[in-house]
Amino acid sequence: MEQNKVLVLYAHPSPQRSEVNRHLFKAAKSVAGVTVVDLYYEYPTYHIDIDKEQQRLSEHDVIIFQFPLYWYSTPAILKEWQDLVLEYGFAYGHDGTALHGKTFFCSLSAGGKAEAYQTDGYNHFTIRELLHPLEQMAALTGMQYLPPFALFGARTAQEDGRVKTHVTKWVTLLEELVAGNVDFEIASRAEKLNHYFEAHLVKERA
Repeated sequence: MEQNKVLVLYAHPSPQRSEVNRHLFKAAKSVAGVTVVDLYYEYPTYHIDIDKEQQRLSEHDVIIFQFPLYWYSTPAILKEWQDLVLEYGFAYGHDGTALHGKTFFCSLSAGGKAEAYQTDGYNHFTIRELLHPLEQMAALTGMQYLPPFALFGARTAQEDGRVKTHVTKWVTLLEELVAGNVDFEIASRAEKLNHYFEAHLVKERA
């Protein structure tokens, strides 16, 4: 079976303060078949190399945004990246088919607890609802959208001992994506990719 090439676009404006994402970033770099890009490190002045980024997209099958959730959205550089890289004629519009058939999802951490991201919770919306703009971005560019792989309660995850477990799951997920063992059709219907992971990948590996 032909393997997938996975691209992780990592965005954390204060990596030295990260309690979750820096561990995910480091772990992802060790997975064969995965390319990891630290956008803030590579573009400290936000002068994004559009041609370079478009080439990266063209060379990979699965695109992942990895970031801490800031004000219900991505850190600023990911918005800048979208605005500049996903050009008309490349990512959408007439002849803009470069991303057709690829798969996209977000790997994110959120400070609030999981129950806060519910219709009747503190944040009033589910995490998938809050990411609707990114879901529509995937739709417009012809990519298959998967729900986010998320860690909630990130502020206490380290002391609760949940970071190591989450990183282990992250590495397994990346390995399964590269190997082509993720059923995108089933995964796309989940609220969070974590649910698909527990229901399918864990059982299959057991």
